[in-house]
Amino acid sequence: MNSMWWPPNESFAAFAHQALFLLLSTLATFNYIMATVTGPGLLPKQWQPKDPKDTEWLQYCKQCEGYKAPRSHHCRKCNRCVKKMDHHCPWINHCVGWANHAYFCYFLLFSILGSLHGSVVLSCSFYRGIHRYYYLTHGMAYLASVQFTIGSIVMCILGMGLAIGVVIGLGMLLFIQLKTIIINQTGIELWIVEKAIYRRYKADSYEPFVYPYDLGWRLNLRQVFNDECQKRGDGIEWPVVKGCDQYTLTREQLAQKQEKRARTRVYKCISPVSGRWMPICSQGWRICINAPCTDEPRIRLQPDDIIKVTRFRRHWLFGERVPSELEHTAVAQKRRQRKGPIRGWFPRRSVVAITEMPDSDSSDDVKTIKTSTSNGHSHGKQQQRNGLSKKYM
Repeated sequence: MNSMWWPPNESFAAFAHQALFLLLSTLATFNYIMATVTGPGLLPKQWQPKDPKDTEWLQYCKQCEGYKAPRSHHCRKCNRCVKKMDHHCPWINHCVGWANHAYFCYFLLFSILGSLHGSVVLSCSFYRGIHRYYYLTHGMAYLASVQFTIGSIVMCILGMGLAIGVVIGLGMLLFIQLKTIIINQTGIELWIVEKAIYRRYKADSYEPFVYPYDLGWRLNLRQVFNDECQKRGDGIEWPVVKGCDQYTLTREQLAQKQEKRARTRVYKCISPVSGRWMPICSQGWRICINAPCTDEPRIRLQPDDIIKVTRFRRHWLFGERVPSELEHTAVAQKRRQRKGPIRGWFPRRSVVAITEMPDSDSSDDVKTIKTSTSNGHSHGKQQQRNGLSKKYM
């Protein structure tokens, strides 16, 4: 389209215009490759801080068999702890983190500019092409340079739609990335800070939470965009504001984890759960249309499985399945284990709550609350209505 609309061999301006498009495409491709090849920066397995006493302020990762450094998080898709993890990007098949954050942002920027340029070229070419007959009949043959066939006009329309879609989609993503970089927060840390503020509001605490890594927008930008196109330092130790230390944020994370464990409820599976994203056959359409809008996994369950639940919705629960003794035996004997993740979402109607009821003789007795219905499922209407507000002992 560009060769017909503005042929690069006619003038230097046309040649420069063509070269600009090729340059933007090359820069977008280069930064895409660099973001993929460089990777986010993985925390070594079995990592520990230099001072063993500091481990009390850090979370332990069972999968990596080591501690999580400050600002590091475990990615369930990469199956590794990532330094300053922002999010997992399926386009680069990697996480966006400490080492490749700048490359990823440059890739977004040049992709937006190239797509914007391409949409202008395609739009002008499309306009010239559909008015070709008008130009020929009104003595403006020099404008009738774009000739369409059925195939080329279809490809032109599709190209315009894709280019405009890329500009809108990647533009929003780049805006979010720059917004978080300016305040030196990742997508995960945004959620941690929100919970920290809410914890203090709920506890009527007058001491505000101070985010330790916000050094001002200029220094925050320099941490990401520098000559090496990579963050300074090693991705483990970070400069912090006055009054904070390296473990200010990790202590807040531990406090939030402690509250999360306090609100954990135990459930028992009473009917099989397939672990599918749309279990229409086994659970019905109502469960499917109320499924949580997230990419977090679904777990498979069998009757008598025990699940520790930390998040509650009307039709779905999120928790971690407790491995049975048979599974522990299989692991010890290196035999085949059950397939699928042990942590994720599952339908509420397939489980019942288990409440620990210590009596005068023993504190280990367990009472199972079951509300039977005509179809054999648990959780009657009254229990579903009071599911979140009910007090468990």
